[in-house]
Parts: sequence; C-alpha cells; structure tokens
Amino acid sequence: MACFVVPAAEGAAVKVIEQKAKKSGENTEACARRVERLGWLSKMLWGGSALLAFEHVWHGEVVPFFPFLSAMATPADAAAMLGEMATTGVAMAVVVTAAWGGLCAVANAIEQRAASEQAPALEV
Repeated sequence: MACFVVPAAEGAAVKVIEQKAKKSGENTEACARRVERLGWLSKMLWGGSALLAFEHVWHGEVVPFFPFLSAMATPADAAAMLGEMATTGVAMAVVVTAAWGGLCAVANAIEQRAASEQAPALEV
C-alpha cells in the first residue's frame, strides 16, 4: 500500500546528511569516501522506492487524485496501511541499509588489500 514511503523517507534523510557532509569543508580522502558511500545508500534507497512506487501505481494503490493512496479512503484501510509501513516498509529499509553496510565492508576490505599490496615490503 505505502511501504515505499519508509525507504523514501530514509533516502531523503540520507541525502540531506550527504549534502551536509559535502558542504562541511573537510577535504580529506576519508571524508570524500564517506560522502561517496552515503551516495550509494541514497541511490539504493531512492531506486528501490521508485520501483516500489511504480509497482503500487501499476496495481492501483497510488492514484493521481487526493488522497493519492487508495488505502487512505477509509479509516480501516488507513490503519492497515500504517501497519504495513511499520512492518514491511521498515523491514525493507533495514535490509537495504544492511546490504549497503555489507557493500561498504567489502569496499573497505578491497581498499585495504590494495593498500597493503602497494606498500613496500619490510625486509627482516
């Protein structure tokens, strides 16, 4: 019904944090890496939300007239919609964020491996 709203809200919050980090004035490589990785999360959340929103439009759950979400037509449907947002929407946002965390961990491991291979070997 409206589960895509939760990851979209997280995506908006991440985008704000990303923009603030860009404007922080800190021009270190680590800061640039953090901003880039926040961009990854933002894109993952917005992309998933857009795909889910399209699916909800396709099934007639999002309509081009007020109240825009067909589940908000009656109070009983609205309660079901809020329940879906609290369960399915939050679960999707958590899974996407966890996948992003795994992606960042793999990227860190690859960067550390590359840095250790480039460092001169110490002789005993």
